[in-house]
Amino acid sequence: MPNTLDIRRRIRSVKNTQQITKAMKMVAAAKLRRAQARMLAARPYSAGLETVLRSVASRVDAERHPLLAERDENKVLLVVITSDKGLAGAFNANVLKTTQRLVAERSWSEVEVLPIGRKASDFFKRRELAIRQSQVNVLQALSIETARELAASISEDFVSGELDAVYLVYSEFVSVISQAVKAERLLPIQRDVQDPSTPEIDYLYEPGPEQILAQLLPKYIEFQLYRALLESAAAEQGARMTAMEAASKNASEMIESLTLTYNRIRQAAITKEIIEIVSGAAALD
Repeated sequence: MPNTLDIRRRIRSVKNTQQITKAMKMVAAAKLRRAQARMLAARPYSAGLETVLRSVASRVDAERHPLLAERDENKVLLVVITSDKGLAGAFNANVLKTTQRLVAERSWSEVEVLPIGRKASDFFKRRELAIRQSQVNVLQALSIETARELAASISEDFVSGELDAVYLVYSEFVSVISQAVKAERLLPIQRDVQDPSTPEIDYLYEPGPEQILAQLLPKYIEFQLYRALLESAAAEQGARMTAMEAASKNASEMIESLTLTYNRIRQAAITKEIIEIVSGAAALD
């Protein structure tokens, strides 16, 4: 049985850990407010751009722009977005499990990954999947320029035929306590399916569909990637805030349990000393 000194040390250690988890929760809450504001501001623009682009793309020939080219998915790139740090519960594990399940379910002949975040980079370094390039510390100072560079590189490889499809795997922010892992196809761009029973509405394009697609398609790829990074950044802080709150609660319960054990041992020691004193006095009598 541990003595009172050992238990006091454990209580002090748990209290120190609890102070750290409470501080990390406060830091995550502050970062979450900023990340959530940026993410919510990007969602309407992203949804509007996707609606317009898919509608325009469904009314023109796919051969008018190389980013609309549909090919058999043999050579595929998976852009996997995780965090650079841990202590965020199952945030990173859920993304990595979804990626592995996606690879197992599809019959792709060649699969490459582009890990964004140190956790994904470290994970795939120990796996058989080929890594195209690793991006770390991206979410720490996230900007549209980072997404633009990545989107340009990915689009160039797709147009040249090195890739047949590109998928995004990331965590979408639902609420502070909930994050949903998404696996979305980024390239080729999905087009709306026209209902044969619905009369097709024709549009006049100015200056023309080729020019419109040439301007919108690169921006669409760039902003969809940027939105996924914003969603992941907000989801990370929400997951870390929830995890640290649970850790602080568990620390409180552990402190209560250790304090109760400490009091019982101390009471037993006092009772034993009293019995020894009484027994000694009785023996002298």
